[in-house]
Amino acid sequence: MKLHELMFTVGNSEWIDLIEALGIIGAGILIIFAFRKMIFPIMLRLAHVSQLDLNGRLIGSIKLPVTLGILILSGYLAIAITLDLSSDSLESVNHIVSILGLALGVITVALVTSTAFSWYIEIVAPRTQSTLDDQLMPLIRRIVIVTIYALGGLIILDQLNISISPLITGLGLGGLAVALAIQPTLANIFAGTYVLAEGVIKPGDYIELEGGDTGGSVIDVGWRSTRIITWTNNVVVIPNSRFAETIITNYAEPHSGVNVAVYCGVSYDTNLTHLEQVCQEVMDMVIHDSPHANEKWGGFFGIKSFDDSNITFWLFVQANDRPSSFSLKTTLMQNLHDRLNNEGIVINYPVRTLQWAPSSDAPTFLRS
Repeated sequence: MKLHELMFTVGNSEWIDLIEALGIIGAGILIIFAFRKMIFPIMLRLAHVSQLDLNGRLIGSIKLPVTLGILILSGYLAIAITLDLSSDSLESVNHIVSILGLALGVITVALVTSTAFSWYIEIVAPRTQSTLDDQLMPLIRRIVIVTIYALGGLIILDQLNISISPLITGLGLGGLAVALAIQPTLANIFAGTYVLAEGVIKPGDYIELEGGDTGGSVIDVGWRSTRIITWTNNVVVIPNSRFAETIITNYAEPHSGVNVAVYCGVSYDTNLTHLEQVCQEVMDMVIHDSPHANEKWGGFFGIKSFDDSNITFWLFVQANDRPSSFSLKTTLMQNLHDRLNNEGIVINYPVRTLQWAPSSDAPTFLRS
């Protein structure tokens, strides 16, 4: 055979191999187009679901992995069929394709898992009474996804003949060091999990910490801290770890009503029956006129004790909530003070009276 005929034959062979490779890749692209435009809608129709349902979202999450898988498969076939590879080269190609398939599997698992969590957060969580899943699920999703990618990455490194034992050991030691360094933050996160799981407080509740030095309406319950707004209109950020170490008074539980008690003392000369009638009239008027009072609860009167200088009694009403209790108590005390003054009922000051027995030995100015 002549030289130019041999070159023509070799050239035709290369063009034929190139055309075959392009044909295989083109067929893969057509399959991808058919899958995305025809097969995928048919799968949704046969499953009787929409793209907003869980099954529909799961099917939608595999569109990208299937597309990448078809591209990888078509590229592999194009190389394996059109190229005359040696056994060692073919083994190398197979190894590379297996690693790509493993990576694609990891991506698929991560996408499906993330889609399932997203569906729960968007569809199911808003319908539940507890806010725990609203706060907990996003964090769990991040942890699970990171874990999937981390395990997949270690497996891929092992397939690349990279020893992962030193890496695992290093990660263990590094994780221990990081855990010790962020121990306060971890304590707040675990305490935040307790607060969210127990549901002891939620946004909108009025709370006070032990001692009464910190109190206000809850704005947000986060993983690390809880924010409240005080009656002075300041935002206070409280680490969640403190909730596990102190006593919390929640004025919104078991219901928002807050009882208000007013104590007062009157002279021993007071007619207690008349006093009770006056106090009941004052409470009835305040409860009827004040928007802060719970009218259904009513008002209660009681005598507490006989003290050194006066007779102590109490009035008992209920406010709609904790902020309302301040205004209601002020109004009740103002009206009670005015009414007792009008009725001539004396609110005693602390007074001590000394009586001396007549005695001939006593000084003249002490004799009666």
